[in-house]
Amino acid sequence: MNAHDSLMLLLALGLLLLVGRGLGELALRFRQPPILGEILAGILLGPTVLGRLAPAMSASVFPAEGPVAVARHGLAMFAVTLFMFVAGMEVDLSTVWRRGRAALAVSLTGIVVPFAFGLVAALLMPQALGRETGADPTVFVLFFATALSISALPVIARTLLDLNLYKSDLGMVVIAAAIVDDLLGWIIFAVILALIGEGGRDVGSTVLLVLGYAALMLTLGRWLIDRSLPFLQAHLSWPAGVLGFAIILALFAGALTEWIGVHALFGAFLAGVALGDSRHLRERMRSTIDQFVTAGLAPLFFTTIGLNVDFAANFDATLVALVLVIACLGKVLGCGFGARWAGTPKREAWAVGFGMNARGAMEIILGLIALRAGIIGERLFVALVLMAIATSVMSGPLMELALARPRPRRLVDLLVPGMFKNPLLATTSKDAILHLAGAMAQEARLDVPAVQRAVLARERIQATGLGDGLAVPYARIPGLPAPLLGVGISRTGLDFDAPDGRPVHLVFLLLTPPDDDGAQIELMADIGRIFRHAEIRERAMEISGFTELRALLRVDGAHR
Repeated sequence: MNAHDSLMLLLALGLLLLVGRGLGELALRFRQPPILGEILAGILLGPTVLGRLAPAMSASVFPAEGPVAVARHGLAMFAVTLFMFVAGMEVDLSTVWRRGRAALAVSLTGIVVPFAFGLVAALLMPQALGRETGADPTVFVLFFATALSISALPVIARTLLDLNLYKSDLGMVVIAAAIVDDLLGWIIFAVILALIGEGGRDVGSTVLLVLGYAALMLTLGRWLIDRSLPFLQAHLSWPAGVLGFAIILALFAGALTEWIGVHALFGAFLAGVALGDSRHLRERMRSTIDQFVTAGLAPLFFTTIGLNVDFAANFDATLVALVLVIACLGKVLGCGFGARWAGTPKREAWAVGFGMNARGAMEIILGLIALRAGIIGERLFVALVLMAIATSVMSGPLMELALARPRPRRLVDLLVPGMFKNPLLATTSKDAILHLAGAMAQEARLDVPAVQRAVLARERIQATGLGDGLAVPYARIPGLPAPLLGVGISRTGLDFDAPDGRPVHLVFLLLTPPDDDGAQIELMADIGRIFRHAEIRERAMEISGFTELRALLRVDGAHR
């Protein structure tokens, strides 16, 4: 690269981040996931808009080939690899195993049903779907069915994070199902690559190596990482040393799965799962890695999606609608049926289906390979890209719609004098949980030791400090007819392993029925909505009695 190439690359990256972050923030203002704004930024800066309005500028800043394009694509690959690593770090393996039956049912039906939809459609109307003349019919059918079956882990993870659903049990079902879904999808993808000569090895060895890598990373890899972290934290600079180790781990894991013959995202994701499962990884370190990746790097990938194709020149409304309908019906019905089969309530089952319906990079990558191999034409490629974008955009809003209730539960509705402790007599987070959970259990006539054990067990799995002096420990209690809320105010402050490292003064303990995902989601959202304002937190610390707390939530909380 010469000096001009360096200038154009820096300008391109700056524009992508500026417009992507700007539109992402705008999307948040309209209660949409930031990914919507980031993808739209790529469309505006790509050949569809900027390429038509200012073709010379577009070709100069965002060239389709040459050193600037290669560097930009490399940085986008680096960004999405680290994003998948961060998404993996957020996976709670114990919850995944607890929700294993639901995750397995959702993932299997989420592969089989859309695959069958795509298979039948490609067999019945190959020309209408854009099969190129001379393309192998078997390869085309297999390609189209696979393209409609796989989900997009980066998009699903980003959507759940944006909706504050990632650490909920519902979010863990979706992520667990997506892990299995993508494992099967990548294996099928490996078959496609072998059939069209794009893979690096034979199909059998690729499948065995993929399964071997997954098993090794989630067993021996987890153990080695967990044993290494104390040494790294003791001898390397903080937080740069651990951050550097995390990036190196993600890159080597991605390189390994690329060598195996599947995408680097899969390797980075499982490496993130292994690191995130370590009991030695503090929440503050998780937060540092997450902020570094999601704020500065992830938009580089999501914005570059729109730079890959001219949507206007190859747009076929009929084909786009056909692909979108087939894709959505297969995935939503398949995953929704799987969730209901596993016993998930109807609303949550629809939410699982809509969450799993998000597509993204895999369809685009698979479509590019098929396009270059002459299996599909540009019209179908554009339709697949638009389907991936549309399903990514609609996933979050439809999940919110599916989970919506006529009257969302609010904190003020669950307040009970006997479950309010001020001051909260505790010096540790464990003492606080025992004190508050015991009071709640006595008030509700529940088994006190059983409730205390349930909350402590959940706290050991995942620390519940939110930052800004707030903590929301919770547990699911068998036989509980309705949600319960306990509130404690600590004057001295408690260590709940919050991401910002600050002591916790306001503790909200949630007890919910095992089959009511919506209660946890709604109440945690209400806590975030009200107490994200510093003045409300400060006023809460000045409360002396239950009536003042109720007044604060009813008056000030209603206007937030």
